[in-house]
Amino acid sequence: MFLRSCRIPVKSIINKNENIIPKLARLGIFSVSDLLSFYPRDWEDRGNMVPLKNFKDNCVCTLVTVLSREFMGYGPTRAMKVFVEDDTSQAVLNCFNLSKRPWLEKTLVTGSRHFVFGNFSVKKGALQSSSFKTSVETKADKFNKIFPVYSLTSGLKQINIQHLTSELLKRYAKEIEDELPLFITQKRNLLSKREAIKEIHFPSSLSSLERAKETLVYEELFYLEVMVIRRSLERKRINKGAVSTGGEKEFTPLQRRLLDRLPFKLTDGQRGAVEEINGDMSSNAGMARLLQGDVGSGKTLVSFLAALKTQNGAEKGQAVIMAPTELLARQHAENAARLLEPLGINIAFLTGNIKAQGRRELLKNLASGMIDIAVGTHALFSRDVEYNNLKLIVIDEQHRFGVTQRALIMSKGKNPGLLMMSATPIPRTLSLTVFGDMDVSVIKDMPPGRKIIKTHLAKESNEKKVYDFVNKELQKGRQAYFVYPLIEGADGIKDAVSMADRLSADIFPGFKTALIHSKLPEDDKKKTMDDFRRGEIKILAATSVVEVGVDVPNATCMVIEHAERFGLSALHQLRGRVGRGQEQSYCFLVYSDDLTDEGKMRLKVMLENNDGFIIAEEDLRLRGPGQIMGKEQSGYLVLGISNPIRDMDILVKAREDALSILENDPDLLLENNRVIARVLNEAPPFNETAL
Repeated sequence: MFLRSCRIPVKSIINKNENIIPKLARLGIFSVSDLLSFYPRDWEDRGNMVPLKNFKDNCVCTLVTVLSREFMGYGPTRAMKVFVEDDTSQAVLNCFNLSKRPWLEKTLVTGSRHFVFGNFSVKKGALQSSSFKTSVETKADKFNKIFPVYSLTSGLKQINIQHLTSELLKRYAKEIEDELPLFITQKRNLLSKREAIKEIHFPSSLSSLERAKETLVYEELFYLEVMVIRRSLERKRINKGAVSTGGEKEFTPLQRRLLDRLPFKLTDGQRGAVEEINGDMSSNAGMARLLQGDVGSGKTLVSFLAALKTQNGAEKGQAVIMAPTELLARQHAENAARLLEPLGINIAFLTGNIKAQGRRELLKNLASGMIDIAVGTHALFSRDVEYNNLKLIVIDEQHRFGVTQRALIMSKGKNPGLLMMSATPIPRTLSLTVFGDMDVSVIKDMPPGRKIIKTHLAKESNEKKVYDFVNKELQKGRQAYFVYPLIEGADGIKDAVSMADRLSADIFPGFKTALIHSKLPEDDKKKTMDDFRRGEIKILAATSVVEVGVDVPNATCMVIEHAERFGLSALHQLRGRVGRGQEQSYCFLVYSDDLTDEGKMRLKVMLENNDGFIIAEEDLRLRGPGQIMGKEQSGYLVLGISNPIRDMDILVKAREDALSILENDPDLLLENNRVIARVLNEAPPFNETAL
């Protein structure tokens, strides 16, 4: 059997203690496959003896003799101190809640000898431990092994998972089939699937454990790459007959007319991106392109130029530009109207808040082709929305949209081109995994005249200095953002609502302050942002709703309170809201006085780097691919044992092997590759819509 497809209920092997079934369910364990694929989060090496004197080096694992005992308290709170020694030192074992662990009193008797494994530290002048495991000396063969440590939920113990896993391996290990071709296993010196599963749960040695981890990581990344590469090859095969014409990258007359109206020239990065997009769209080869660019690099203008490309030629088409929030979508629509309507382009704005009568007329014009470019939110792919000839879909801040949403909008046209934009730079590691089937354009340069934003770290107790500095900027006629992690706060945490009042009444009483957050009505948010852009509002107290799309050149100060509560990429995005004009801009990251050294190191990444790609790599390393990419909202695959940053070397090998196999045998018909076809057909490693 393929392990991943074995759906035998785990409850079928539980004869007693059936109350653990719902607890296993909380961990996502329902079947034999679920449990055997529930890999340990760590391992305890009790075969490596570490004496008491070396307690700082690792967990102690030593043979001790009980010298004496001392009892404290009565009833449920009764406790026992056990004084022990090995050949190197003496220590104290603190045994609390004896009523729940009566075996400790019965076994840890004076003169007896036991193996002890646990963490020790010096407290009150004595070496002691309250977290340890013991076994009598005569059971060394059962104790001195490598033991798995699993993530648990309330009511479950390590012994529960260990026992069940052991039982399942006894019953089903012989039935586990390899899920990689033999030639790959031999080429990469991997274990069989059966051996890997045994060794990952109950390692016979540390070297075998490492090989098991490498095998399972490779297998996971191999199938990820197989599915990504297959999708890419399939797209190329569908469009194999597409013919490219000479001069395909040249700017169209409409695009040149727009450029002539601009008071500035495109950067080299913008021009290169437009040429690549033009080439894709001219070839009729089903564009699938990811446009990456740091905050303020001019991606929106590139998307407008791409939309104008749909108006070229005899068969004009339509374009949609989709943004994750109404605030950002409205700004795109206003900019598109300002720049494109003078060229004769009809722009429409569609969100869920459009009134029924206006919506009916708008949908009628979309279906008839009277509207050339539609800008909006997810309402653009509502069931009742139809397009006349949808040729291009632009998705801004693509990681905020789920894959199902993207699929719905793609279904509104006949193989329309797809341009996905991200101001959160996607590290190479994730580009290889999640976007490995897409062409990538990167805008590295910034519009001329932009100055690097000066970033400062400030303790919460020193924030008066920050307020004083901001006040000086306000006196010069500038504007400022104050960003908070919460709309309304909890104890000890500043929030946008209460701080908007404080900023206005106490801290900057001479300057008009306004509040904006996600729960306000859209009309109120629009009015606030319009007033802020016009300079009528000097200070904007906000949540991270201003993270994307807000463009106010006169704003020169960004103050982020409780900065440690934001991810690095979010901080970089927020910092990018200032520095959009010609004046020097500043970002202040205000952090808690008791922030850990590790937390300070995270914020120092912001202090020392302005390159969003470097920051994104660091964010990925610190937070993992799921969180930085927003897997819960965005439908990105959930990796099990692998991590693209940690396992980059294995990822490259897996991609190399997958590409070689699929280029030579795209339909997986060769005998050597049959196992791959079977896995994909019988037990797909990932939901393909999540890729």
